[in-house]
Amino acid sequence: MGLNLTRALRNFNLENRAHGLIGKEKPRPAPSHPKTEDALRATKTHHPDIEDKIRNKDNLLLTRLKEVYVDSSDPSSEVQTKESASAQEELRLPKLIVNRESLMDLDVESIPKGKISVLEALTLLNNHKNSPEIWTAKKISEDYHLDSKNTQALLEYFIPFNVKIIPPKDKKQITDS
Repeated sequence: MGLNLTRALRNFNLENRAHGLIGKEKPRPAPSHPKTEDALRATKTHHPDIEDKIRNKDNLLLTRLKEVYVDSSDPSSEVQTKESASAQEELRLPKLIVNRESLMDLDVESIPKGKISVLEALTLLNNHKNSPEIWTAKKISEDYHLDSKNTQALLEYFIPFNVKIIPPKDKKQITDS
């Protein structure tokens, strides 16, 4: 029942609606900028056959296009092995001062040079905080193969968490007696 009603409404007065749409004026294009119109008129006066060139096919260009053939192939396996070997040279083992079990949980086998893991970052920041004379930016950048400028910025702007317990003001503190 619903299908028949839908079809009847869809096909109602179909022919008149089609004639109405066909008879409508076509939308006009947006007006061009005056300088653009001047440039088009100047081009048409200098080259009156330009519209024919735009509308017609250029057989010479089509034959040249048919002659073009592109063949692609993967690089040889030698090039791929050289790339993989160079990528392996840029890796380093993680430097962690933790027990073996936590290292096994991380599943970190190698780290690219110039990068550090989160655990290493926290370790070196804590070491620098505890003894800044020993763990300088230069020593850290050499040990972890980091850029010295980035290491200096890391030590300056990234501060590990400090836990400070502030006693409430309204309660009395318990003192050892």
